[in-house]
Amino acid sequence: MRKLLFLLFAIQFACFAYAQHEQDSAFVRDNYIKKEVSIPMRDGIKLFTAMYVPKDATEKHPILLMRTPYSCNPYGESNFNAGLWLRYFKYYTRENYTIVFQDVRGRWMSEGEFVDVRPFNPNKKTNQDIDEASDTYDTIDWLIKNLENNNGNVGVMGISYPGFYSTMAALSGHPALKAVSPQAPVTDWFIGDDFHHNGAFFILDGFSFYASGFGYPRPTPTRFGPPNNIRIPSNDNYESYLRIGALKNFMKLTGDSLKFWKDMYAHPNYDEWWQARNIRNFVDHVPAGTATMVVGGTFDAEDCFGAWRTYEAIEKKAKNKNRIVMGPWYHGQWASTDGTHMGNVRFGSNTSIWYQNNIEIPFFNYYLKGKGDISKLAEANIFFTGANEWKQFETWPPADKKDEAIYLQAGGKLSYTKPASKNSFTEYISDPAHPVPYTENVHFTRTRDYMTDDQRFASRRTDVISFETDVLTSDLTLGGTVVADLLASISTTDADFVVKVIDVFPDDFKYAGATTNQSRDAGGPYPMGGYQMLVRGEIMRGRFRKSFAIPEAFKPNKIERVKFELPDVAHTFQKGHKLMIQIQSSWFPLADRNPQKFVNIYECDDSDFQKAAIRIYHDGTNSSSIILPVLK
Repeated sequence: MRKLLFLLFAIQFACFAYAQHEQDSAFVRDNYIKKEVSIPMRDGIKLFTAMYVPKDATEKHPILLMRTPYSCNPYGESNFNAGLWLRYFKYYTRENYTIVFQDVRGRWMSEGEFVDVRPFNPNKKTNQDIDEASDTYDTIDWLIKNLENNNGNVGVMGISYPGFYSTMAALSGHPALKAVSPQAPVTDWFIGDDFHHNGAFFILDGFSFYASGFGYPRPTPTRFGPPNNIRIPSNDNYESYLRIGALKNFMKLTGDSLKFWKDMYAHPNYDEWWQARNIRNFVDHVPAGTATMVVGGTFDAEDCFGAWRTYEAIEKKAKNKNRIVMGPWYHGQWASTDGTHMGNVRFGSNTSIWYQNNIEIPFFNYYLKGKGDISKLAEANIFFTGANEWKQFETWPPADKKDEAIYLQAGGKLSYTKPASKNSFTEYISDPAHPVPYTENVHFTRTRDYMTDDQRFASRRTDVISFETDVLTSDLTLGGTVVADLLASISTTDADFVVKVIDVFPDDFKYAGATTNQSRDAGGPYPMGGYQMLVRGEIMRGRFRKSFAIPEAFKPNKIERVKFELPDVAHTFQKGHKLMIQIQSSWFPLADRNPQKFVNIYECDDSDFQKAAIRIYHDGTNSSSIILPVLK
């Protein structure tokens, strides 16, 4: 009977949602017209632009601009983007915004040459000196001068790669640009976003995204995407990527037509080529009159780093009004209709709908329409998992944050007391032929849920070491950057270090209102008692422990410090839970395998891969620790 009632409710809800979508679709078509134009840039190149303009002429309307490399389809003035009523753009149509999408230079229907994460040029001298900021400036200028009934105020937003173009828009300096929201913005493809994390190549994302379609050249404007000519087995990414082997073998699969892919292979270290593509170096160009609101997900598998660090850089270098919003979301989940859970972990409310109505729409309404009061919208609006509540702060990290070192101890323990023993360490063997998987199950595409996955599968491996506290007698809330400070030795000349911060649930854990010790996700029941929830994980390529620009080999069996940051966390470990730290030296195929030999990893052979004995020390002289950002 209960299943029948649930089915009836689901059918009723689906019918209601369909009727609502039909109503919203009719509203947009009845109240908007679509125009397509090619807007000239200062160097003569024209960028294809689709504009959805309100028919209402009784008032002047703000402009919301999104620039994208992913196409502003559907093309044709009679073809409307369904996102205007299926997604939360519907809120903007109800507010009578003019909504503009643009294919960036060299993509889809726009002219010109496409350059990945095109560097910002702060010293433009002629009309031929262009970048994404100048293209944004020229687009805004044209829109303000040519769109009827606009109110002279423009906002820019975008998620992921369009988030990068949003940050670039903030550097444009156009006086009509009043508000910008970079969301999960691509920020630094070597240190923390998409392609690399601390110098380790994220091969699963990089290869599947760039080499399997996005990176192929487009000689002339087109409405059609490039074909995917790469064929690899599609049932198990762990096995498939392991069989392909060294990175040079991936290059053989891609051929010679992927410019950025070849450039990336040619720049294995954080040299000037990469640093020019780090937009954080240029955010001092954000004008004081352009408000920014950086948005991201604490469980974003692609650009979590970008959101935290873009906000941080603007805060330090610019003089504008700057905000940050971080929710418990996967990549782009804040733009979805369901923000209630991530994998097996529940959040107690629909966080995305709350964000859309209480933060994003009011933000743009205030700056572009002069509507409402955002005095209650704090500098930092952060959702803390565990406690499942939004918190507001006037600074991030919070002013009362205190960094506290928790030390690794013999016997797999964690304690705030520094160990006093001598020559104490935990050793494991890292074997590139049998790397630690990033998730338990078999997948081909990278999962988004691994960011909160149960880590018990890893705890059972001999090449993963775990340290945990006693059962917590009071809540422990972390808010800020976690720092891994390891004292380690390896038997070879290079190795990776993966550190994971984990919330261990009680054996008798039940979600509030649940009748069994199980999660009721769409994938079926999952035993949550003893669940080891990944709160944050990060990898460090050991050769970069002293400098990302100048790598350095390890001396075999010499104890060295490996210290690196994990992206910020916002989580409460509740009373009765435990805090666990796991350490390992592979995370495959999320990150490529380190051959554990100091060679150019992009050029090395399969024969270069070797086992390494890794020791993590925890004694009075060499005290490995994790520095926690504790909120009181």
